[in-house]
Amino acid sequence: MSNTPHDLYEDFPDKADAIHALKAKDAHFARMVDEYHEVNRAVHRAETLVEPTTPEHEAELRQKRMRLKDQIWKQIAA
Repeated sequence: MSNTPHDLYEDFPDKADAIHALKAKDAHFARMVDEYHEVNRAVHRAETLVEPTTPEHEAELRQKRMRLKDQIWKQIAA
């Protein structure tokens, strides 16, 4: 797995199979997961100062990550 905090498979380890299955059959879900990982990596790079950003932009990224994670969870739980 990744060593980036908040990886979906680490946050929902018991749902890894469901995430994989949904990604395979639902293109929208797959794009959402890909976007989540992209935003999560951006947050991690900002937090570790690999790619420093403004506090406002980092907060926006965190909020976007949270919204995506909520949407992903709703689909997994459905």
